[in-house]
Amino acid sequence: MLEPASLRFDTRRDCEAHWRQVVGLARMRLDMFDPDCSVFPLGAVDVETLLRGFFAAGGRLRLALHDSRHIERHAPRFLRLQRDYGHLIECRQTPRTLRHLTDSFTIADDLHVLRRFHSDHMRGEAAFAMPSAVELPAHRFGLLWEEAHPALKTTLTGL
Repeated sequence: MLEPASLRFDTRRDCEAHWRQVVGLARMRLDMFDPDCSVFPLGAVDVETLLRGFFAAGGRLRLALHDSRHIERHAPRFLRLQRDYGHLIECRQTPRTLRHLTDSFTIADDLHVLRRFHSDHMRGEAAFAMPSAVELPAHRFGLLWEEAHPALKTTLTGL
């Protein structure tokens, strides 16, 4: 069993490493919010492998963002995952009224969280096996999710 831990970070390298760890620990559900998801390496080969395993085991991903252009242009592997596992992935775009929100977080199974305090900076924290650290981001995600509308739909050809 994973020991509870909270780790602060302030570099992109540490942020991505902790994010990969959070994604790797997910078993049932991943909830992600970022203005454009450019900091989440959704187009990386190792992330595709992690997510394929997660989806093959029946895991579900909910992704909320303000702008999907970065994913559309720079994450073809994620778009392929969405095509292959569309029944387990749901992406939503926030309405204009919420575009002022600038934090960023990924939550795995309501146990683990990576949170950046502001999307313009790499400063943040990762908490593992700490449900109490997940409460606020999970609440915020729920509110965002309710207001957002479907986005990043692939066609039958995957485009």
